[in-house]
Amino acid sequence: MSSEEQPTAEHRSRPSSEAFREFVASGWAPRDQTPPARLEVAPYAQVRRDAVSAAFPGDRLVIPAGGLKVRSNDCDYIFRPHTAFAHLTGLGADREPDAVLVLEPQADGGHEAVLFFRPLAGRDTEEFFGDSRYGEFWVGARPTLADVEAELGIRARHIDELPDALAKDAGVVTLRVVRDADPITTAAVDKVRDSSQESTEQEGQAATEQEGDEALAKFLSVLRLIKDEWEIEQMRQAVAATADGFDAIIEELPEAVRRGRGERWIEGVFALHARHQGNGVGYESICASGDHANTLHWIKNTGEVEDGDLVLVDAGVELDSLFTADITRTMPVNGKYTDAQRRVYEAVLKAQQAGIEAVRPGAKFSDVHAAAIKVIAETLLEWGLLPDGVDLETTLSDEGQYHRRWMVHGTSHHLGMDVHDCALALRSEYMEAQLEPGMVLTVEPGLYFKKDDQLVPEELRGIGVRIEDDVVVTDDGCEVLSSAIPREPDAVEAWIAGRWGVLD
Repeated sequence: MSSEEQPTAEHRSRPSSEAFREFVASGWAPRDQTPPARLEVAPYAQVRRDAVSAAFPGDRLVIPAGGLKVRSNDCDYIFRPHTAFAHLTGLGADREPDAVLVLEPQADGGHEAVLFFRPLAGRDTEEFFGDSRYGEFWVGARPTLADVEAELGIRARHIDELPDALAKDAGVVTLRVVRDADPITTAAVDKVRDSSQESTEQEGQAATEQEGDEALAKFLSVLRLIKDEWEIEQMRQAVAATADGFDAIIEELPEAVRRGRGERWIEGVFALHARHQGNGVGYESICASGDHANTLHWIKNTGEVEDGDLVLVDAGVELDSLFTADITRTMPVNGKYTDAQRRVYEAVLKAQQAGIEAVRPGAKFSDVHAAAIKVIAETLLEWGLLPDGVDLETTLSDEGQYHRRWMVHGTSHHLGMDVHDCALALRSEYMEAQLEPGMVLTVEPGLYFKKDDQLVPEELRGIGVRIEDDVVVTDDGCEVLSSAIPREPDAVEAWIAGRWGVLD
């Protein structure tokens, strides 16, 4: 069992007599035996598994979903499967805790995909009524083995059969496991390995095996760099749902001011739409008003939203498929930018446009940041904020970087099932790699002038601006997936006025 153990409360009891068990098991209508439809993603997941199979011929590959995590006492967090598991099976949302995908090598080459999971238990079992974590009475019905086979087009087996499957041909077939997905499954794999080796060989062999595990995890991460047509459509849907969330935020800005603790109100409004249209938020939303916008990862969202402030909202809807958008807009709370706010905003927008224009096939991923940060550095130099004697070339050099006081983060990252997708890729496969059609990335420069920063003019202090859009590389450039969400300052003001029903 992969899930974290919950404590057992001694003060709770449930009926346990045989008569009661028979009573609970009786009187239910027959279950609907109609198999579910094949998931739309199933053929795409098969292509992904084929690529993994070709990369690791003859090896038994173990990709766990992970287990339930205890939130407090006997309450669990909502389950989210490990990304590699979801990518190779097509199962998203909260499916299936404790499951393990095994790619079993075949004698004639290739692999057979087998999903080990906990299927629906009968109504005559103790689990049905007595298990508050897995029982149908408590958490609803799970799929049967036949259901999963119908949905995914792969073989399904009970999770209790996994140990024997892992131990099959131990010492003959190489085992690889995604180690960080589930420590309990990883420990089971390590136990099988240890039992098949001489004790004198274990130390060196263990290091080699762990390197093999890391190679598998890295391959599965890099596999997501280029999205197929189904994945790109998921990104479109995630962006569209996120746009609806931003519309709702704008409509609620006056209420956020009126109620107090307005950052939480904004967070909650977006979360409502994210949960309604998808699986939830793709990451903890940043809803930063005023000077909080200058704290890059401000997820406390405990502050006031006040008339005259800018509010920076960095948020994305994660669909049930687990693909997430990642959008940032910096909006005037009262609907109008001040001159100082507009000045900073337009500088960031100019930098972002330069970054977007750098997104094209054949360009390096790092070119996007270079294009945007050059505009940021030029702006700061023009405004006289860089140290005396520092020119553009100096600050852009590795020994300089003075501009990073006000723009510390990178401009882009890959985006997909993880908000920072493909994180295990090497620098040569990520920052220095050429962009290819099907890659999805963000472009998100910013300028952050903290309230207590005495090196900037007083009128700029407390202003933080970031503008972020999601783009897909095309054959001849890129498409801004989030182009329908206004970003020009006049368009943002018109957007707010329109949502408020204000006519010019």
